[in-house]
Amino acid sequence: MRLLFLAVLRPHTGNAVTAQRVRAHLEAAGHVCVLKDAFDFESPSEIANLILAENCEAALALHLYRAGRLLQGHRIPFGIIFGGTDVNEDANQKEKNTVMRRVLEEARFAVAFTESMKEMAQAQWPHAKGKIHVQSQAVASKWTFPFFVSLTQELQQHQMPPLTGIPFFNIQVDPVFTREVKAKVKRAAGVRLIGEMPQGDLHAVVKNCFAVVNSSVSEGMSAAILEAMDLEVPVLARNIPGNAAMVKHEVTGLLFSTPQEFVHLAKRLVSDPALEKAIVTNGKAYVRMYHSWQVEGDTYQQLIRKLEGSGED
Repeated sequence: MRLLFLAVLRPHTGNAVTAQRVRAHLEAAGHVCVLKDAFDFESPSEIANLILAENCEAALALHLYRAGRLLQGHRIPFGIIFGGTDVNEDANQKEKNTVMRRVLEEARFAVAFTESMKEMAQAQWPHAKGKIHVQSQAVASKWTFPFFVSLTQELQQHQMPPLTGIPFFNIQVDPVFTREVKAKVKRAAGVRLIGEMPQGDLHAVVKNCFAVVNSSVSEGMSAAILEAMDLEVPVLARNIPGNAAMVKHEVTGLLFSTPQEFVHLAKRLVSDPALEKAIVTNGKAYVRMYHSWQVEGDTYQQLIRKLEGSGED
């Protein structure tokens, strides 16, 4: 089957990594996957022309609003992969929520990365309850992009453990936010802003860090956390639903809610080798058990069958 796959493809972002990975699964099953950046199109009419030009039989969209809205009204079947922005941010805006509800009415299936994402989506759009499936993102050596590791600058107000420095890997997606970050980093002692680098170099740096920190206030499923676990590096993550779905406190990582709690946990991690070893071991095992490349591929290959013919299993 010839599939149109719409996603937000900013280089070196989680969206781009996920899109490339899903495309690989579909092509491995024998489908032709025409991957396009949703931000290159402004209206469904442009997509209609693309569908005709590429002779697509079905479609898939990563992000219910950003990409899914462009598939409305076409006569080809399609499926949706939720992004964290869909359920954490866009669903709270009335106009976007209405558009997403209509997209879900037309979609034959939808994929959430976690049970909590599925529950949030079902609460927003009860009519789609039977369409939503859960499939965690996979971790695989085939990833070709670096990940984003962030550290909230307010943490620098507190005394940190005796470290040589805190690396801050930055992917410049939002120019305004990037300028704000650079300005704050210049004023923060012990923080370095490191730009994009090849994956092998990045992994070498991360392996020499005492931990990977995710301080996001909104996440679907963080590739940074998953890959850190796979690299056997401890994870400290803000206690939000997307992170807590992967990080079990004191088992596969450490969860914090405030800067003070982060500092306490960071000091504890540095001073407790047994805790560090347990977290690393459990994190690696968790990734291997629940984020399998093969399982993810099998799931998408099965779901895509819903786009064939009448869409019945």
